[in-house]
Amino acid sequence: MKPVVRRSTPREGAEAAAWVPWVCGPCSFEWGYAAAETCLVLEGEAVVESGGAEVRVGPGDLIQLPKGLACRWRVLSPVRGRRRIEE
Repeated sequence: MKPVVRRSTPREGAEAAAWVPWVCGPCSFEWGYAAAETCLVLEGEAVVESGGAEVRVGPGDLIQLPKGLACRWRVLSPVRGRRRIEE
């Protein structure tokens, strides 16, 4: 299991306006996902490492984080975005 990153569509960008805001300054931390989560990055850059692989996200990227994923986030520059936890 690994995160999936792709460019967001205009429709997804509009829908994300109703999601929960997320901000994080430069740092590095371990995180685990008890539920699937989708994040839209509006500003900043980060690298998500999991299972020996890494993905980079930046403005306009949509990252899908599956339930059960354990990873390390390296926030390279202040990130501002929106997130939705899948029920």
